[in-house]
Amino acid sequence: MQYKSLPISLIALMRPKQWVKNAFVLAPLIFSGQFVNAPAIYDALLCMFFFCIASSSAYIINDFRDIESDRKHPKKSKTRPLASGQVGKPSAFILLFVLYGILIWGYFQQDDTVLIILAYLLLNLAYTFVLKYQPVIDIFTIAIGFVLRVYAGAVAVSVAASSWILITTLCLALYLAAIKRRQELLKTGTQTRKVLQQYSTALVEKYAQSSAIGAIIFYSMFVLTSREEMVVTIPFVLYGLFRYWFVVDAIDDSESPTDVLFADWQLPATVAVWAGLCIWVIYSAGA
Repeated sequence: MQYKSLPISLIALMRPKQWVKNAFVLAPLIFSGQFVNAPAIYDALLCMFFFCIASSSAYIINDFRDIESDRKHPKKSKTRPLASGQVGKPSAFILLFVLYGILIWGYFQQDDTVLIILAYLLLNLAYTFVLKYQPVIDIFTIAIGFVLRVYAGAVAVSVAASSWILITTLCLALYLAAIKRRQELLKTGTQTRKVLQQYSTALVEKYAQSSAIGAIIFYSMFVLTSREEMVVTIPFVLYGLFRYWFVVDAIDDSESPTDVLFADWQLPATVAVWAGLCIWVIYSAGA
C-alpha cells in the first residue's frame, strides 16, 4: 500500500471532495436575488465555509465509528485514511478538535447559522450511532441534512426560506440517498452496511423514482408560483436528474453522489448552466 504524507492524509480525512454538497447553502442567495449584494455574498460564503468544517468533523466521527466495517469494504479500506492506517487516531482527534474550535469561533461571526449547524452536527451524531441502522429513517436523516443547509443559507442572508425550495431540496436529497443505497446493494451487497439487509434494489429504485418525481413537481410549483420567469430552467432540472441516473447505470457505478457528479462532464456542466441561467433570469427580472 502506498502511504501519503500525514498532512495530505489529514486533508483526505476531511473529505474536501464532499464539500460540493455544501453549495446547497447558496440556493437562497440565488433565488432571493441577493447575489448582487456584496455583504449577502460574504455571509452566504462564510456560512458555506462553516458547513464545510462541520461536515468534515461529522465525517471524522463517522470514520471512527465505522473503522472496522470500512476495513472490510473493497474501496473504503484503501481510501479512508483511518481504515487504511494512513492517519492514526491521535492525529484524527487533534484535527477534530481544531475543526470544533473553528466552529466555536464561527458562533461569534454568525451565531444564528452556527446554531443551525449545531443541529446538523447533532443530527449526524444520531445518524452515526443510531439512525443509520434504521431503514427509511437513514435516508431521511441524510436528506434533512441538505434541508438544514438551505435553511442556514436563508438565515445567513436574512431572507425567508421558501417552503417550495425546502421540500424540493428534501426530495432531491432523498433521490440521491436512494440511488446511493442502490449502488451499495449492487456493488457490495449487504455485508458492509447493516441497514442494507432490510432493503432490496427494487425498493430503493422505487424510492428514487418517487423522490425524483417529487423534486420535479415541487421545483416546478416553486417556479410557477414564485418565480415564473425561471420556467426556462425546468428542462435543465429534468435533464440533470435523467443524466445522473444514466451515468450511474451506464457509465460510472460509484456509490458516492459526488463521484458520480465528477465522472461525467455533462453533469457539472448542466448544474453550471442551470445556476447561471437562474442568476441571469432573476437579475434580468430585477430580482
